[in-house]
Amino acid sequence: MLTIDLSQLARLSAQAAARPRLRLNHNIHQDLGDPIQRLLNAIEPGSYVRPHHHRDGVWELFCVLKGRIKAVTFAPDGRIEDSAEITAGEVVEFPSRSIHAVAALEPGTVVLEVKPGPYTPAEDKDFAPWAPAEGDPAAEEWMTWLVTAKPGDAFAERKA
Repeated sequence: MLTIDLSQLARLSAQAAARPRLRLNHNIHQDLGDPIQRLLNAIEPGSYVRPHHHRDGVWELFCVLKGRIKAVTFAPDGRIEDSAEITAGEVVEFPSRSIHAVAALEPGTVVLEVKPGPYTPAEDKDFAPWAPAEGDPAAEEWMTWLVTAKPGDAFAERKA
């Protein structure tokens, strides 16, 4: 039997806060070939999760265990289709092929992430071409925009 307690979540959050990407995954599943991937994802405010989608048949479910996230889906042109703030005890599921991203809204945020496997890094996700690449100086500005953006907004319009 596997149990995860609040002290484990706090340790994972502290480790995430100390990393340059401001996030850290901890796999619960034993093998990347597992048909259901289950992991804890500690994410701090300012961590850039580049908008992406997964291959056909790969949905993604997030249950916020601690903290708060903003979950966002995008149209192919980068305009926000939908967004929601999800707090501890709440769940969001992104359908297969939806372009999506999340942003941590509170320090110490940890989510339980569940999606179909197996995990194959080369095939896991396709990044949205209109979003800055990780490490691009514009990524920080993009994340600041995302936190307050609403359905119908597009980052390119803000910059124009």
